[in-house]
Amino acid sequence: MKNYIIYIVLSVVFMANLSAHELSGTVKAQDNKPIDGVGVYNKTTGGYTYTNVSGYFELDDISTGDRIFFYSLGYKTQELTIQESQLDSTIKVVLEAAAVSLDQVVLVSKVNAMSHFVNVDVKANPVKSSQEILRKIPGLIIGQHAGGGKAEQIFLRGFDIDHGTDIAIDVDGLPVNMVSHAHGQGYADMHFIIPETIDNIDFGKGAYYADKGNFNTAGYVGLKTKKNIDDNMLSVEAGMFNTLRTVGMLKLSEGEFSNAYIASALTLTDGAFDSPQNFNRLNIMARYNYNNQENQDLSLTLSHFQSKWDASGQIPQRAIDQGLIGRFGAIDDTEGGNTSRSNFLVNHTRQLDEHSRVKSKAYISKYDFELFSNFTFFLEDPVNADQIRQKEDRTIIGAETAYEHSIHVGDHDSQLKYEAGIGFRYDDVNDVQLSRTKNRKELLERLAYGNVDETNGYSFINLTYKKNKWTINPGLRLDYFKFDYENLLTETYDSKSQDKLFLGPKLNVLFAASPSVQIFGKTGVGFHSNDTRVVIANDADEILPAAYSFDVGGIFKPTNKIVINAALWNLFLEQEFVYVGDAGIVEPSGKTRRYGVDFGVRYQLTDWLYANGDINYTYARSTEEPAGADYIPLAPDLTSSGGLSFRDLGNLSGGINYRYIKNRPANEDNSIVAEGYFVTDMNINYALNNWTFGVIVENLFDTEWNETQFATESRLFNETNPTEEIHFTPGIPFYLRGKVSVRF
Repeated sequence: MKNYIIYIVLSVVFMANLSAHELSGTVKAQDNKPIDGVGVYNKTTGGYTYTNVSGYFELDDISTGDRIFFYSLGYKTQELTIQESQLDSTIKVVLEAAAVSLDQVVLVSKVNAMSHFVNVDVKANPVKSSQEILRKIPGLIIGQHAGGGKAEQIFLRGFDIDHGTDIAIDVDGLPVNMVSHAHGQGYADMHFIIPETIDNIDFGKGAYYADKGNFNTAGYVGLKTKKNIDDNMLSVEAGMFNTLRTVGMLKLSEGEFSNAYIASALTLTDGAFDSPQNFNRLNIMARYNYNNQENQDLSLTLSHFQSKWDASGQIPQRAIDQGLIGRFGAIDDTEGGNTSRSNFLVNHTRQLDEHSRVKSKAYISKYDFELFSNFTFFLEDPVNADQIRQKEDRTIIGAETAYEHSIHVGDHDSQLKYEAGIGFRYDDVNDVQLSRTKNRKELLERLAYGNVDETNGYSFINLTYKKNKWTINPGLRLDYFKFDYENLLTETYDSKSQDKLFLGPKLNVLFAASPSVQIFGKTGVGFHSNDTRVVIANDADEILPAAYSFDVGGIFKPTNKIVINAALWNLFLEQEFVYVGDAGIVEPSGKTRRYGVDFGVRYQLTDWLYANGDINYTYARSTEEPAGADYIPLAPDLTSSGGLSFRDLGNLSGGINYRYIKNRPANEDNSIVAEGYFVTDMNINYALNNWTFGVIVENLFDTEWNETQFATESRLFNETNPTEEIHFTPGIPFYLRGKVSVRF
């Protein structure tokens, strides 16, 4: 009887495998080089896979008559209808280069599928600055308030994220956010990125991704830069406010298996302010890539940036009303700063076999930061004024290795992929300080001064099980933190430490109702770490406040030319303590709840005209305060962005884009309001052979708007009593620049 059962089981397995067919092969470009990451999609069954570093793919559960799509942005989509002779065969597919279009993206059951569609926005209307790439993310708003050299303020899903507290940002796997930063937790300065080197963007909202750790509460952003460049390029841009920007991208070597290029940029401007910004920034990046077109891909990246600027700071409305200054004037024009960052990054992918690969990265960064600010003017010191200095000297070292493996289970129409990773990050922050200063020169008093050592070790596992129309993706992440702080203000040696573990489960469920409809439900627990000084001050209480979130929604592609996305979401953030870097104090923020709606449309109207638009609504409140006093300061409740872009209209290309944010509360009882704005930007380009002549206009209609706003208590030099009101940095007025570039 036992032998009979074994016979039956083996017969079933044999028949299942006999009836299951596969399609394998390679996908290459017209120059015969393999293309990594090409989507291979069976529209009949919903099965999909992606090519590896050698361009190889393997797609199972293939039957006669199945329609297979090969797609990648920048290439013409190919369709193959399976013939009986092609079952269990190996094929070669050559993709033809084509202008980026919405029909090059196929809707598949991926957790972050919207990234692929938003990348059409990115490539259809390229960004002009590294920070502007963030504006491509639906619902994300940024604002600058320190002369262009300081990291921008970020808003997303009802969060005033400050400079990065609740969004995890990386570039090619190199973390951007700074832990226990002199100015603010999670500080994410993206100015070391040259925008012309950006290839695509990966993003996700919520805390649903096991491979994303610290700061992934409202979401994450992963930028990918180009592994190689098609042409050498030189560009010069000049315009109003004594603006000059030069960019160069040059090939260093080009071979069958390897290539290298270098990119550099220099930016100079005085800005629109009455007191010149004297802004200058230098960027350099070198990239080497090796791909043996078989099983290995290696990238080495070396980059450096340095920046220096003066700033007019945030000004009070009453100073303008009294005629003391104009909109672009300053109370204290000795604000400003300087910063630099040098990075070395190694990325390596090793394909072990058709179903397994190992991805590794390692990096080291050297970072310096010094910032002078004056938010309250003469509130604390009526003689010397309230200028503060924030400074640090940091080294970051980190590495990560992840193993991926895919298998087939059941009747061979089910796929299981798992990913397991382990990594660490170590921040050595020396002389991190907050001091009272005068005119950037005289040190009046040290308020905080010490050394921070912060270590984050982590591991994660991701499972993706796909059967028929269902995709189930559970994940788990474990983080360990060690916080050390040496207080240099004490006469005797004073060093304290704490440690903490955090376990974050994730679950994503997707249902492909049809090749044109994807429904999803997502839930997960994320966190952002608190500043080491908070951890030490609060004796390990609330070191890693958790964020509990869920999304439910769908992505719809009724035709190849239209994509619609919609989602309902909710996010609850635990009690936390926030280190206020500008004051050197610890403030409790309490529990908060946010929920909202995301809606977006992307439409390829014609081959040359593309439109996109998003609208996002959020309801954000503190859960521990009475009604009417439970507003979350500066939390946006209604935002929208969108635009039109065109190309190949004769020799013309360009676009027009808008961004909108509604009035929002600036304090807890909404008695002070931060004004909203609607701002429009435009660019147009004319191509003549290998030359391109362009015009860039920011704030096309010369709207009077406030870019960043805060409810601040301050005192002017001529006042006896302080006043709390809106302090703001005025948004750029009409700003015209011309651009000439050549490719060779």
